[in-house]
Amino acid sequence: MKIIHAQGKRKAAIARATLSPGKGKISINGLLMNNYPNELLRLRMLEPMVLAGEMAKTVDINIKVAGGGSNGQADAARLAIARALVQHDATLKSVFTNYDRLLLVADVRRKEERKPNDSKARAARQKSYR
Repeated sequence: MKIIHAQGKRKAAIARATLSPGKGKISINGLLMNNYPNELLRLRMLEPMVLAGEMAKTVDINIKVAGGGSNGQADAARLAIARALVQHDATLKSVFTNYDRLLLVADVRRKEERKPNDSKARAARQKSYR
């Protein structure tokens, strides 16, 4: 098996995943997945691996994530892992799309831009009638 590279993005976060033959170890920015601080985000990143089943235990995944916050980084890593696994085994594509379309398609939503002379994106200035 050759080494596979895949990329995932979410908001301002970019994750690059490298898939290589191994024993199922996952590391994020040099930190093993078991030591990742937030358990909910860890479970979210592991979704593609759980759906892949036994095949996921035959590869090691090294992820480098930069930019954004912790939620954006987790979603970017999840997307990168899923894309790398699909490159490795094309039969997983139907499994991932049936489970959640966002496993293979980037979520392109962004924060709405703040309008001029307003405090927030949707909050308009108070009208004065006198």
